[in-house]
Amino acid sequence: MMCSGMRQNERSLFIYVILFLWLGLLSLFGAGNGISVEAGFKKPVLFAAVVSLGLIAVHLSLEKWRFRGDQYLFPLTSMLSAAGLVMILRLEPDYALRQSIWLFIGLAAFLVTVRLLHNYKRLEDYKYIYIFAALIMLLATILFGAEAGGARSWIDLGIAKFQPSEFVKIVLVIFLASYLEEKKEVLAEGTRSIWGISIPGIQYIGPLLIMWGFSLALLIFQKDLGTALIFFGTFLVMIYISTGRWPYVFFGSLLFGFGAAACYLFFGHVRVRVAIWLNPWTDIEGKGYQIIQSLFALGSGGIFGTGIGLGQPNLIPAVHTDFVFSAWSEETGLIGAIALLIIYCLIIYRGFRIALAAHTGFGALLAAGLTSLLAVQTLVIVGGVIKLLPLTGVTLPFVSYGGSSLVSSYIMLGILMRISAEG
Repeated sequence: MMCSGMRQNERSLFIYVILFLWLGLLSLFGAGNGISVEAGFKKPVLFAAVVSLGLIAVHLSLEKWRFRGDQYLFPLTSMLSAAGLVMILRLEPDYALRQSIWLFIGLAAFLVTVRLLHNYKRLEDYKYIYIFAALIMLLATILFGAEAGGARSWIDLGIAKFQPSEFVKIVLVIFLASYLEEKKEVLAEGTRSIWGISIPGIQYIGPLLIMWGFSLALLIFQKDLGTALIFFGTFLVMIYISTGRWPYVFFGSLLFGFGAAACYLFFGHVRVRVAIWLNPWTDIEGKGYQIIQSLFALGSGGIFGTGIGLGQPNLIPAVHTDFVFSAWSEETGLIGAIALLIIYCLIIYRGFRIALAAHTGFGALLAAGLTSLLAVQTLVIVGGVIKLLPLTGVTLPFVSYGGSSLVSSYIMLGILMRISAEG
């Protein structure tokens, strides 16, 4: 079947994605990074070819289905995935094959979401099922989860481990979009007045207080500071978009601040994270080693970077997961770091454009919520590795090694693309 050309802009951008993937591979060869047919990843050329064909196959599928959604989001996220694969192949060659498998699973989930979610508005009808499912997944993680990096956020199935919180994020955004669309007038105007500020009754604000408790539960039981920040940050953005009222943001932040302060007093894990953030140099060979090596890597890159494969990012523990941005910045420099952040900014811009063009309030809130989720997660992880925020242990979307994060990110992309097709 001949391509209709209706996704011509997407096809043009994919030339740069594929070109970047192959140039990254050639850079690793030139750097003598141990990435060869005999050592490291066994067949890197075949690896790049298969990944390229997989990305192109998704584009051709969208073309064949005459899908009318946004033509820029998929190439932009594919560029991030390509950058992530190049860096993981450079840092941990054995993990590159696993990441490529997760990438194909993510691409399959993306296609399924785009193909089957014909009427995304039906998601609005089951909001209380979503919050119940989210609480069940949280409870399962607390009871049966495995601890890694100080946080109890993994469930081990034997053949694979996954993080339920990565999928709970999507479920909660769908719930909030549905609930806020239904109750936005009451939440915006209130039903009573206290000190001159109109507030809604407890029957309306109750589900939102559950979100506050949900975020604190992550801090208390899972010791997962990063996910708690992402959940609550996204929640505050969505409630402000829905109501346009700053008091919700102010008092919500105040409540979360009190809860976080209580967690700081009662839980040593939180105190350690804050202490490392404030002054890692007091324990340079212990708890502060990771963030200090990240700062050294950022400084070593300079403006133009050391070159892909020529830096020393492997000195950072868990560099292929939590600190892949530091490795990228060391080897591509300030220019490469800014380029990566610009791609995220373009994705966020496209996401909010989709929200503005949505035909329904639910669609607008859902698109804005998913976009905010991506923005907050990027801010939290980048802020952590540059010591702007405490370290959180969350992944950089589409780039870091991590199957749960990659698959959930492509599901979010599929929902955004489906909303854009109706806008």
